[in-house]
Amino acid sequence: MHAPERPIARASRSASITAAISAVSVVGIGISLSIPLLALELESRGISNTWIGVNTAVAGIATIFTAPFVPLLVRKIGVRMLLTLAIAVTALTLVGFKAIPSFVMWFPLRFAFGAALCILFAVSEFWINAVAPPHRRGLVMGIYATALSIGAAMGPLILGLLGARGWAPYLAGAVVLSLGAIPILMARGMTPTIHEDDHHGVLGFVRRSPIATLAAFIFGAIETAVMSFLPLYGVRLGLSDTDASLLLTIAVLGNVAFQIPLGLVSDKIDRRFLLLVCALFGTVGALVLPFLAVHTLEFKVAVFLATGIVGSLYTVGLAHLGERFHGADLAAANAAFVMLYSVGLIVGPPLVGFGMDAYNPYGFAYVVAGMLGMYVLVVAGRLSFERRREGLTIPGQ
Repeated sequence: MHAPERPIARASRSASITAAISAVSVVGIGISLSIPLLALELESRGISNTWIGVNTAVAGIATIFTAPFVPLLVRKIGVRMLLTLAIAVTALTLVGFKAIPSFVMWFPLRFAFGAALCILFAVSEFWINAVAPPHRRGLVMGIYATALSIGAAMGPLILGLLGARGWAPYLAGAVVLSLGAIPILMARGMTPTIHEDDHHGVLGFVRRSPIATLAAFIFGAIETAVMSFLPLYGVRLGLSDTDASLLLTIAVLGNVAFQIPLGLVSDKIDRRFLLLVCALFGTVGALVLPFLAVHTLEFKVAVFLATGIVGSLYTVGLAHLGERFHGADLAAANAAFVMLYSVGLIVGPPLVGFGMDAYNPYGFAYVVAGMLGMYVLVVAGRLSFERRREGLTIPGQ
């Protein structure tokens, strides 16, 4: 049995959502500044690209190990204190990367950094999902994703202004991360609580809600692959480095542009059907790319539309979880969602890299299409199963 939810006044609900979105957006600035900064720091120390990749992957491994404990931590510590502690760990570890010269010590530091990030995103998304009004959950998650994307775009700008040398970028990153604690601390009495002890295990939500959790996995795999290989795809087809980098900017803008509109759509229709449509559109979009000249407007429009619509897999999947689960189950479901996203981050780039090596450079588009196509089959099969089980033309929850 779930404990009854505490009634939330409209003003308090809005203030609570604003606090959560503000906090995670500020954290997004700090994270997007720190990730490239750490890679540049290691390169300046003479660390090979292979070891830089291995060290970076430790953060994803930390997420997989940390996610199952998130519901327990929320219940024992509370949302506000847990998020504040996680922000403190990210800020301190970021400074620690600069202060500690030993590369070996960067591995436990990276693990702590990744574990704290897992808690930050899983708990903040649980918070937003728990307090969002049911009839506006898709819109709220769209606003959250848009704010996070804008914050993430600001980090590299700050890094460009400060440079990657010396203490300035590390201290700036730590300060920005710490600022994220302010709206959290101000949200006293406005955060959701978990009263019940029992909940299903995190991994169980892959079985209970495969459409939502696999959306996180597919999005994580494709997002990282696009960030890593889309510019390289352009360069191999004859674009200059500057024009190839512009493709990535177009992809990010597409992701920002579609979050709120598709969030609104998800409040009107079955979110599982919308996830199917988004994945199907992305599959077709990826398959079309090899047939478009990379320097044309048509190619840029295809990138904008495909990456933008596929980017909504994450937010619509989150909204679907909020629709289905509550209390401790919602906290565990959000943790599973973040964990599957992190697994996608680890799996996606090697698959796409292998595809580009096997069929240069068009393997990039075909592997992305293949991953999305597999997800289309999963969603279509699940919807068909639900339709047979429930006897409905369009499945409900």
